[in-house]
Amino acid sequence: MMINCNPGTKPHYPILDGLRGVAAMIVVTFHLAEPLATGHLDILVNHGYLAVDFFFLLSGFVIGYAYDDRWGKMTIGTFFRRRIERLQPMVVLGMTLGAIGFYFTDSTIWPDIHTVPVWKMLLVMLIGYTILPVPLSMDIRGWQEMHPLNSVGWSLFFEYIANILYAIGIRKFSNTALSILVAMSAVALAHLAITSPAGDVSGGWTLNWEQVRIGFTRTMYPFFAGLLLSRVAKPTRIKNAFLWCGLLLAAVLYMPRIGGADHLWMNGMYEAVCIILVFPLIVYMGASGVIHSETERRICKFLGDISYPLYLVHYPLVYFYVAWISNNKGVTLADAWPYALAILVGGIVLAYASLKWYDEPVRKWLRKKLG
Repeated sequence: MMINCNPGTKPHYPILDGLRGVAAMIVVTFHLAEPLATGHLDILVNHGYLAVDFFFLLSGFVIGYAYDDRWGKMTIGTFFRRRIERLQPMVVLGMTLGAIGFYFTDSTIWPDIHTVPVWKMLLVMLIGYTILPVPLSMDIRGWQEMHPLNSVGWSLFFEYIANILYAIGIRKFSNTALSILVAMSAVALAHLAITSPAGDVSGGWTLNWEQVRIGFTRTMYPFFAGLLLSRVAKPTRIKNAFLWCGLLLAAVLYMPRIGGADHLWMNGMYEAVCIILVFPLIVYMGASGVIHSETERRICKFLGDISYPLYLVHYPLVYFYVAWISNNKGVTLADAWPYALAILVGGIVLAYASLKWYDEPVRKWLRKKLG
């Protein structure tokens, strides 16, 4: 259910804010569990990467709700200025944190970090500020990341592409035309998930043809399905929606691998169903939810406030964690969990500090400068 805290502004969906924060924290737990696994089949937080697809769907829904009816009074330039104001400050901070910690993550998993000249690292940082991906020839870490200083930047790159496609043309699509695009994108996503050699949709962070195709496929359906949902959904009133949506989202993302090595397609089918059907259902339920108490409202606000900063600042911390595990062979979950918990809590604290002392002041300054 929408609430409006500030007269003259558009009402927002506080439960969706809270769910974005839940998904962000699950992403962190996924990245902390990933280095302890031997492969895709035994990651403890096995489907945590699907949170990115949930983010894309939420983003499409929010963009459609916030901007679809403003184009008569808003130019494309104004739209992009608002998106830059919202997204870029944390992109810059995330890349800077990655640069500060880069040389300290020299380890057995990244044995060549100490050979990277400072000028090259700084150049990668400056390119990262623009969110444009770096070519493989500038892979200074060795993981073939689009953004070697902060790996999660790849999803922001595709977020911008979806925003550009929306602004320059898709915003003009009728609901019928948009439905056709969404249906075609759903088929492409299902094909990717079911036929993938790994049996999942994981990927999109490397600047080569196959990975870029995965990134586009993972972006197109959820973002524009969210846009369509914002146009056609008629929210009702659902009690305890934040609780039920949060539990459902956690169940989906913490679900163990399905099908094993012998039936990879089964896991792909599961992920396709989650993205195509379950995530839109969660967003619809969240948009229909009723806030029952001031405590629930504050929880949703806090989770929503830290969600984007947490996503952008946690991975520079994870690099240290991965380096530690690589330098200490045989690390188990029992060995790692205190460090993982410290990174999770530290990431939340850093995200909140970044929000209050950096992100909000910089966005306020940008709004004044950019009009």
